[in-house]
Amino acid sequence: MRIGLPGLLSLIVIVGIVIASAHARAGEVRITEMAVTTKIVKGNPIDSVRRISSSSVKALFCFTRLSKDGEDEAAIKHVWYKNDHVVAEYDLPVKGTRWRTYSRKLIEKGANGDWRVEALDEDGNILKSVNFRIN
Repeated sequence: MRIGLPGLLSLIVIVGIVIASAHARAGEVRITEMAVTTKIVKGNPIDSVRRISSSSVKALFCFTRLSKDGEDEAAIKHVWYKNDHVVAEYDLPVKGTRWRTYSRKLIEKGANGDWRVEALDEDGNILKSVNFRIN
């Protein structure tokens, strides 16, 4: 069977796409759990905040449990929003195939509003988002 030049070029493009796709998935980070919590004990969140009073807490944590393919180090970013405005960003390393990490945000008086935390991969893609309200 002979393949002409157009067929050979198509085959090369397809092989390149398959290799690139496999490489992109090799370091993929997946969030398996994400919660905004009032405290982390023994590496785990003690609750999951959906609504809270600003007078009842001095800080909140965004806990993230994740897994990734491959042994290469990676990173995620937590971006905290209040009423759709960025109020904090934290770069967090991912050093294992199964990893837990968190960011901490001090809650000041007047922090009332709609909040969310987004976990982003190294390319800025949203992996997961958690919404909550501070009264």
